[in-house]
Amino acid sequence: MAASCSLVCCGEERDSDKAVLVRFSNGTPRNADRLDFTLYKNVDEVNPRKKSKRILVSETDRLSYVGNNFGAGSLKCNSLCKYYVGVLNKQTMQMEMHNAQLFNMQPVIPGEMEESEKPQDIKTYRDKVDSLIEAFGTNKQKRALTSRRLNQVAGDTLQHAVAKAANTVIDQKGLEALQQEVDETELQGDLASHLPPCNANADKRENVYPFDDLLSPVDYDALEQAGSKMAALTPEELQKMRDDGGCLCVVRHLENLPTTGEEREKMARCAFYLSMLLKLSRQKSINRKFGLEEGCPRNVQNKLLRTFTVETFNNGRVQNTVSTSMRAKIAAHCLALLLHMGHMTADLTLLHRDLGITEARVIEIAKSMGLTLIKPPRAKADEALLREEHRQATLALPLVKYDQFTERRKRKKMH
Repeated sequence: MAASCSLVCCGEERDSDKAVLVRFSNGTPRNADRLDFTLYKNVDEVNPRKKSKRILVSETDRLSYVGNNFGAGSLKCNSLCKYYVGVLNKQTMQMEMHNAQLFNMQPVIPGEMEESEKPQDIKTYRDKVDSLIEAFGTNKQKRALTSRRLNQVAGDTLQHAVAKAANTVIDQKGLEALQQEVDETELQGDLASHLPPCNANADKRENVYPFDDLLSPVDYDALEQAGSKMAALTPEELQKMRDDGGCLCVVRHLENLPTTGEEREKMARCAFYLSMLLKLSRQKSINRKFGLEEGCPRNVQNKLLRTFTVETFNNGRVQNTVSTSMRAKIAAHCLALLLHMGHMTADLTLLHRDLGITEARVIEIAKSMGLTLIKPPRAKADEALLREEHRQATLALPLVKYDQFTERRKRKKMH
């Protein structure tokens, strides 16, 4: 009766413990038991594409053989199939199953590898045609070929000069300054898209820029607690805000709050929302804790980040930033909100100081919104020194349409 054996699975094995099966491409060696094999593995074990690369080397008296499990000379069956080798223990009659890997051993002839490693010149169809023109073309075809090659060299030279000039400008001005100039240029023609919703055909001034489009009823109700804190500020605290460089627009409206009633509550809530807008405009990158220390509700914070910031990627993380166009959008919404808070009149001088932009930019935004600019009255010499002139804008029906000034350069006469 034949002896029976049992199979034993060795479980998960590392790549170094796998059995190696080899085959020689040019035949079978006579003395296979005398061959010495050396297995090399890739030193980069962190890279998943390199850690499994193996090279098997064998040497005989006449030839050297090399096989690998990657590249063009590797066997494709290693990735399509899985091989096992059984090793029988005759004492216990148990057969252990091991993972195996196949290598195709190819002979290495000295001097042949160096020639094969040299990169071959791969010619395109155009290069082949040019070679035929050089050898058998007519004089006209050869002149056209020479002209085309000269133009190609000139184009490459021009491209290299442009790239060098661009790098010089970037090194002198800085990439951030150039990006800011591009944003300002795009802002000149795209300012209308950042204005708040406008109803130019409204019969009342309050309906031209509706209050609900600036601050929705849901957000207005959420600002009840924050507005109460703003209304409870004492004159000393307001003076401290002014001295610390706080928002001058907010301080002025808080100083002139109505005594009682719904109007006082509305002004206080609008003042808090205005302070959040002004704080947002003075920052570049915004984190998720913006406004929470001041008591800003979560839904109002989400609205500010969603409406007035741009999502960018920095080191694999999403970050909210305030671009130049978003600052213009914030300025337009602040101006519309100030109109509702100031009986359709806003102080442009205080607004441009709080926003940190030039007064010319605020005036440009006011003109794009169709507001009427109010010139400060002329004062005497003594009064001008004591009183500061403030530019103001008011909303009047119908809205004013300003002509855009376009600079025209004079053409030079050719003599």
